[in-house]
Amino acid sequence: MIAQASLFVLEALTGFLTFALLLRFFMQACRVSFNNQIGTFVVELTNWLVKPLRKALAGWYGLDLASLLPAYLLQVVAALAVFLLYGGTWSLEVLLLLLWRGLLSTLRLSIYLLIGALIAQAVLSWINPYSPLSQPVAQLTRPVLAPIQRVVPPIGGVDLSPLVAVVLAQLLLIFL
Repeated sequence: MIAQASLFVLEALTGFLTFALLLRFFMQACRVSFNNQIGTFVVELTNWLVKPLRKALAGWYGLDLASLLPAYLLQVVAALAVFLLYGGTWSLEVLLLLLWRGLLSTLRLSIYLLIGALIAQAVLSWINPYSPLSQPVAQLTRPVLAPIQRVVPPIGGVDLSPLVAVVLAQLLLIFL
C-alpha cells in the first residue's frame, strides 16, 4: 500500500514536471512569448533543470532539446518505477521496452497538452477573447489550426477547426 502511494506521488510529480517541460518546449518551438503568466510560471518552474542542460545540450533546428530530453527521461523514470514496483527482471528487451514506453508517454502527454490548449483557446475566444492568456494560447495552437482552417472554412462565423483538431488528436491517442 505504501509502495502504491509512493508510486502515485512519483507519477504525479513526474507527470506535472514533464507537462511543464513540454509546455516550455512547445512554447519555444511555436515562438510564443514568455512574457505572460503562463510563460513566467513555466520558466520559473523548469529553469533549475533546463539552464544547466543548455550548457551541454545544444538546440537542434531551433528546437530546445534541453527541455525535451528531461521530459522524456522523467517518463522513463516513471516507467522504471512501475517496473521495479512489480519486481520485474532486467534484460535488454526490458530496457528497450522502458525507453519505448517513455517515448510513448511523452508523445501522449504532448497530445494532451495540445488538446488542453485547443480547449482553452476555444473557451477564451467565447468568454474573454481579450484576456492576457488568449494571445499565448492562440500562438501555441496556430501551427496545428492553420492547415485545418485552410480546409475547413468557418460556418456561420463559427470556426470549427479546434473541434476538428481535437478529434484528430483523439485519433492519434487511440493509435498510441
